[in-house]
Amino acid sequence: MLALDDLNAMDEDAFAAALGGVFEHSPWVARDTWARRPFRSVGDLAGALEAAMRAAPRARQLDLIRAHPELAGREARAGELTAESAGEQARAGLDRLTAAELDAWQALNAAYRARFGFPLVVCVREHTKDSIVARGRERLDHSGDEEIGIAVGEVAKIARLRLDDLVAEDAA
Repeated sequence: MLALDDLNAMDEDAFAAALGGVFEHSPWVARDTWARRPFRSVGDLAGALEAAMRAAPRARQLDLIRAHPELAGREARAGELTAESAGEQARAGLDRLTAAELDAWQALNAAYRARFGFPLVVCVREHTKDSIVARGRERLDHSGDEEIGIAVGEVAKIARLRLDDLVAEDAA
């Protein structure tokens, strides 16, 4: 784990590298947050990261959403997930699907991407594989704007959990 004091003392490149896994393939979020140092708590850091993500232009938010892999998708089967995504998908059981479940996931992923142009993003730590599929099917009925908002919210939840795994409050 990283100490918050150490993060506060880092230059921009080191800060972005240290927090690189928090937002999937999107170090710009950490870079946009760096100037807000020092952070008094991990909660303050999380809030600043989320604020930077939400303040980004829509195109940049879409790039962030598109940086996420499909759940139980091609990247997972090819072993190309980030360590963070691989662990999260494994904890949800997405690495142990039956053939029928895999077919259902592939159909959901294809329908979702065709409708919205980006992958279904869900904070899988809050779900089971069945509840993710059910939620994904429900989300197919949303408008594009609604789905972008929901996806950004899911990215924020994922990032907060990853940050909690990575950064420790400093001992008083």
